Amino acid sequence: MATIAVDPRTEYLLRVGDDSLVLGQRLSEWCGHAPVLEVDISLANLALDLIGQATLLLNEAGDGDRLAFHRDVLDFKNCLLVEQPNGDFAQTIARHLLYTTWQHMLLQRLTGSSDRFLAEFAHKAVKEVAYHRELAREWVIRLGDGTEESARRMADGLDWNWRFVAELFEVDGTLQSVIDHGIAPDPRELGRLSFRNCSCPGRGAAGPASRSAPAPRRPTGTP
Repeated sequence: MATIAVDPRTEYLLRVGDDSLVLGQRLSEWCGHAPVLEVDISLANLALDLIGQATLLLNEAGDGDRLAFHRDVLDFKNCLLVEQPNGDFAQTIARHLLYTTWQHMLLQRLTGSSDRFLAEFAHKAVKEVAYHRELAREWVIRLGDGTEESARRMADGLDWNWRFVAELFEVDGTLQSVIDHGIAPDPRELGRLSFRNCSCPGRGAAGPASRSAPAPRRPTGTP
């Protein structure tokens, strides 16, 4: 198992890196299974972008390959949203829109980080993520304005994933430490209302909310 440093900066690198790693791996599951060839290639390219981001971040945190492949599942620091099952194409697109909308807001602020590596990383990654967000947004509108079935599936996909959004705006002691040092932006200042309005085209400010929220924290050990 990889040895993981516990200083706040390294913890933050792992959190951001694991988000990209896990989402990239989820998207790669579509390779050879997407609805049409164009979408198959698009999702593979999105996955490659995310794995590239993860590689940079995990290598900065330590031995990137060992961190990616030799940690126990409970040692990963990713948010719950990115690890949700792909489901159908609409559910995958809903997850990607919600996460990349938040990720783009985060990276825009991260370009002003006091940490040189993170600032330079954000300047590059924000351009990739802008494309990811717009591609997902276009598909949400396309499916939502399509047939009755595609609209239902799109609504169900947003409904499934929406309950995991709140975690993106939470701050614990580790994150507060890197915020205080100017390393990371405060996610509470990104604005949930602005996020809600720009991430759910055609669904209004309320957004989907019929499913219950997840447990407040992931398991910390084996029962």
